[in-house]
Amino acid sequence: MRPLSSSEIRGNWATLLLPLNADDSIDYGLLGAELDHFIAARVNGVYSNGSAGEFYTQTEDEFDRVNQLLAEKCERAGMPFQVGAAHMSPQLSRERLRRAKALRPSAFQVVLPDWFVPSWPEIIAFLETMAAEAAPIPLIVYNPPHAKRRLNPEEWLRLADAVPGIAGVKVPGGDDAWYAAMQPVFARWSVFIPGHMLASGIARGAHGAYSNVACLHPARAQQWYELCVRQPEVGMEWERRILPFWQANVAPLITVHGLANMAADKAAAVAGGWLPGMNQRLRWPYRGASDAMVAQLAAAARAALPEWFATT
Repeated sequence: MRPLSSSEIRGNWATLLLPLNADDSIDYGLLGAELDHFIAARVNGVYSNGSAGEFYTQTEDEFDRVNQLLAEKCERAGMPFQVGAAHMSPQLSRERLRRAKALRPSAFQVVLPDWFVPSWPEIIAFLETMAAEAAPIPLIVYNPPHAKRRLNPEEWLRLADAVPGIAGVKVPGGDDAWYAAMQPVFARWSVFIPGHMLASGIARGAHGAYSNVACLHPARAQQWYELCVRQPEVGMEWERRILPFWQANVAPLITVHGLANMAADKAAAVAGGWLPGMNQRLRWPYRGASDAMVAQLAAAARAALPEWFATT
């Protein structure tokens, strides 16, 4: 696969969730079926080893095997793919990127060093090295809500000047003031925001989502993105149903029940029912959603978005 430029990294990208057996091992057969489903849904791209891919739990052999499967499936289908080379250790992150470069992904996703809050010179030193190692493949900087250092629009713009090898960012979004301040960044990079805010985010300049909504239903999430681009008013109508559903049923898994973000993504995937055999289990020591939580989420999804789950 050829590297993608920032102007080409757009749309609804599906996250490769990590299917687990009862003994905490990876179900590679189901992982392959998951990739086949994304390809059939014709999502804009697939990325591995985000939070929902539980990259922080993987051994180096597992990392290599997951991404080899990703590359093989996507190359055969002509599907753009990104490899998450993230790790809490910058040294391991760099080694993962070095090994995965041979897979020729469309981009690499990285996170900032996470054990101690990095200073600005340390951020630059880390990203300069990672960009040089990855070249000509670009970097996407994943700056999640729980990052020890959350960058602001002014810092993103400074980073765009300092490290040319970065093509985009994955961020939690913000209010109207944040979108206004991000306009110069939108002009330089691909900026991805949370999937359940896709229509309003695109209307204000964002370029897509590494999508939590694709966890619920990859094909419908893709359809929604295409509506946001071609029929923005219809895309906004969909968001007026998706957003309250998400806030009332998915977000509380994190804010009320104290589960991790990846637990919400996996619960949404199981509730969506598009991947038979998928379960909401997380790798030790993290907790997944209970069966009752998933059942409630599934019922709420079908009440809020009945046409997403209608059979013909």
